[in-house]
Amino acid sequence: MDLHGKKVLMIGAGLSGIAVCRFLLDHGAEVTLSDAKSAEQIGNDISELAKRGVRFLLANQLPEVADWDLCIKSPGVPPTVPLVEMVKASGIEMISEIELAYLFAISPIIAITGTNGKTTTTALIGYILSKSGINTLVGGNIGVPLISEIEKHRGIIVAEVSSFQLENCYKLKPHIAAMLNLSPDHQDRHGSMAVYQAVKEKIFAAQDQNDIAILNHDDSVCRAIGEKLLQRTVYFSTQKPISEGIYLDDGQIILNDNGHKINIINVEDIYIKGRHNWQNAMAAAAAAYYSGVAVKDIAAALHSFPGVEHRMEFVCERDGVSYVNDSKGTNPDSTEKALLAYEQPLILIIGGRNKGNDFAPLMSLIKAKVRKLIILGEATEDILQAVNKAEFVEYLIADGFDEAVRLACHSAQRGDLVLLSPACASWDMFNNYEERGNRFKQLVKDYWED
Repeated sequence: MDLHGKKVLMIGAGLSGIAVCRFLLDHGAEVTLSDAKSAEQIGNDISELAKRGVRFLLANQLPEVADWDLCIKSPGVPPTVPLVEMVKASGIEMISEIELAYLFAISPIIAITGTNGKTTTTALIGYILSKSGINTLVGGNIGVPLISEIEKHRGIIVAEVSSFQLENCYKLKPHIAAMLNLSPDHQDRHGSMAVYQAVKEKIFAAQDQNDIAILNHDDSVCRAIGEKLLQRTVYFSTQKPISEGIYLDDGQIILNDNGHKINIINVEDIYIKGRHNWQNAMAAAAAAYYSGVAVKDIAAALHSFPGVEHRMEFVCERDGVSYVNDSKGTNPDSTEKALLAYEQPLILIIGGRNKGNDFAPLMSLIKAKVRKLIILGEATEDILQAVNKAEFVEYLIADGFDEAVRLACHSAQRGDLVLLSPACASWDMFNNYEERGNRFKQLVKDYWED
């Protein structure tokens, strides 16, 4: 793609949007940056970009005419925004930052998507590759915007790819693409599970017979997707042997490569715990193996990988009570996996902004494992509806996040585990799940220091 002299619109002035503007300017494009925020709200980046000739459409300002050659849309910008609709109506090509990055990449890409486990699996693949001596760039939906490093990196790129990013991907062609699972999420954005699935499937759309698709055989939706693919398809499973891929057999993770079976590791020796993390480990092991990493190096990395921040992150233990930060649990399916990972009685903090999900399926597990439920946020009424229908009475309603954490700490008894796994987005109270998780950790610390 030749950007020199092209008029390009960047919609969204977040971290990736600013990085895209710099990239476009470096390639000689004429750039317009749009955002719902004002210049004051965006901050210092505005001054730098203005000095380099960037034009601005801020505070939801619309142009008289949409005459750009190309539009890059940040994943956080909904497709219903008036400027986005104006661009589409004008027939202007609109792509995502990760698609732009792919078009300029000089290294092969491993791309990971799915409803849950993306961040852990992406980070784990990056960890395995790096430990084995491969020059590795980890980015996409986590870490640095890929566009900032894409032309400089030689090695392998590992990218977490969300449905929001895939919406405007058409040519993205990862050498290895993994789909970890699919369950209802972001229904408020995509409108239906069918649309959500179709968007997720785009991660495989441009692959050919020289590429590899990795899918979860235990997930019926993923399995059905795999059956339609023409590229080389491998599976992972904790439930049954796999003819080509990775599976669990009597506590051992086994790699079956065209009938050649190799023992990788015992699940008890994997540092990160929980059956869902066994699946993440299998997906990561498959991606690493088909990238040329030796099995012994894969096993060593699985044994030492400590996990990622805000995903079932152990915070501390005080007076016999453990505290775990799972702020990245932003949908009911993710929270279900967290609940299944622990045996001790739970004090669960749940709530935030509902992404169009149903909380009823969580209730049987909550009744079985949760001693006290702390409910908060915009989703309170939705959660209460499920709680009352299930006739679960051990709950408290918090007036804000800080009170929720204090109530949880106060309710906990020796032997309990206080778990922040909200099953909701953070946007009603925080800018992102990281900010929410960090606040949780600080409040727990403050509670014990007071």
